[in-house]
Amino acid sequence: MDAAGPTGFDRTRATRDRLHRACSCGTLVGVRRRVLVSASLAPVALIGGWSLAASRQPAGYDAVRETISALAAHGATDRWVMTSGLAVLGICHLVTASGLDEAGPSGRALLALGGAATVLVSALPQPATGHAAAASVGFGALAVWPAAAGVPGRTSSRVASAALLALVGWLVVELRGGNLLGLSERAVAGAEAIWPLVVAVILARHGRGTQRPASNGSSS
Repeated sequence: MDAAGPTGFDRTRATRDRLHRACSCGTLVGVRRRVLVSASLAPVALIGGWSLAASRQPAGYDAVRETISALAAHGATDRWVMTSGLAVLGICHLVTASGLDEAGPSGRALLALGGAATVLVSALPQPATGHAAAASVGFGALAVWPAAAGVPGRTSSRVASAALLALVGWLVVELRGGNLLGLSERAVAGAEAIWPLVVAVILARHGRGTQRPASNGSSS
């Protein structure tokens, strides 16, 4: 009679294990959703912020020549628009870094550093001391975090960092009196804001694909 079936204890333990697995999957889905939301909001906050803020400036403002920071500088019209956009961008990077486990400690730390520096940029509008330093740290950290993270793939992440560093190099050149300073800064900032979203979307799709066989197997 002992071999006729599982004991009550065995059934309880099996049920507990199933619930634990279900809760774990739910947590992972929740984290992935949070990362997707924050990564999606980041470029919207940045690009939407500079577009709306630029539309509020006098007719002489030239987005090709003038920087994003000029839209949040003391004396800019409705500078709160760009200030808010930068703050939201930085917070989004922090949230993304907190949930992007696949990026590893180094990648997540650099993404978080970039986010924190961006928040600091919003809190130190031109010509405040520390604005340029915070912006430099932010651009640098957000350019190298893909290579440190190694996701969605080692090669693609290195290519992404190389491309971002090239854009940062262009920005540095334009800082020396170039006529495309605003354009180069927007290219760098926009690309750095979009890459976390690219990573999050690819990882989310990969996660859904790898979960299907397991669910099919458990139903048989």
